[in-house]
Amino acid sequence: MVATLFGGYTLGIDGFRVSVEVDISDGLPSVTVVGLANTAVKEARDRVKSAIKNSGFKYPASKITVNLAPADVKKEGALFDLPIALGILISSNQLRPFRDIGRYFLFGELSLDGSIRPVRGILPLVLSLSKYGKAFILPEQNVAEASIANKLDILGVKNLKEVVLFLEKKSDILPLRVNPDESAARHPATETDFSEIKGQRFVKRALEVAVSGGHNILMIGPPGSGKTMLAKRIPTILPPLPYPEMIETTKIHSICGLPHATPLVRSRPFRAPHHTISDVAMVGGGSIPRPGEVSLAHNGVLFLDELPEFPRHVLEALREPLEEGAVLISRAHSSIHFPAQFMLVGAMNPCPCGSE
Repeated sequence: MVATLFGGYTLGIDGFRVSVEVDISDGLPSVTVVGLANTAVKEARDRVKSAIKNSGFKYPASKITVNLAPADVKKEGALFDLPIALGILISSNQLRPFRDIGRYFLFGELSLDGSIRPVRGILPLVLSLSKYGKAFILPEQNVAEASIANKLDILGVKNLKEVVLFLEKKSDILPLRVNPDESAARHPATETDFSEIKGQRFVKRALEVAVSGGHNILMIGPPGSGKTMLAKRIPTILPPLPYPEMIETTKIHSICGLPHATPLVRSRPFRAPHHTISDVAMVGGGSIPRPGEVSLAHNGVLFLDELPEFPRHVLEALREPLEEGAVLISRAHSSIHFPAQFMLVGAMNPCPCGSE
């Protein structure tokens, strides 16, 4: 018996649907995962096996084949654990869902005891997959972030057993919804503020002009003159983030798994990478491309302290994002676009010795 469930994966800052097909057949006990899955996905067989046993179910001693379609696109992460486990239970006739499981997208990393851990990239997945008009079953810790996508059924679960009971109509899970207008209206107070700066009249005026005109700026001065202190407070004089920019910024940070005090990023980001950073970490890339620092600083400030210490090839890599406001990463199978509109702030000493 073949069980088909639905999950998803992120490519760039967008999400795409994945059909998780599980088949159990006669043969030596084994688990085969096909569909260009990376190591994290293939290791799901061990996590799923322990999770099923420790949740009170029987793990079938048969040949199990898992197909992640479309099969020609690379997939990574542990977010397929939950649909794979449920597919095994359905194929082995241990789960007979009375709810239409085909109307749910399922995400979640399984612990060995059957509990469900949060995954990254939930917001872009939910926003992109909402066009299919389905509901979402995902880890409880991801519910607040996913509920930013209003008017969708977002169901948070704690463990595998809870999902099984829900699908068998033995329990109910209430969907959570939030009002995006209210979320956007609550602008959190920042730890630092531009008004705290005493003196530095000419530098403050230069920063105000740069922010007003959308210009980049370079500060040159001896150590201890306040360059870093001034740079950290620049986001507080930038205009508040409008709601569409909040969503776009949150999507990028969600893909990278960056924690925030609130599910929705409501303040402009400030990124200050160390001068030993690589060009890939700066602009993004990798075998499965991820956003770099220029994209994490999207709609905010990218601060390069000790600017001359950065390698030349890293600074050269900033040309495209500064000119185009975006980064295009090309691979053999696809080209991925990451937004990168930021204010570049540099700081340096007058000479290598740090003196005048």
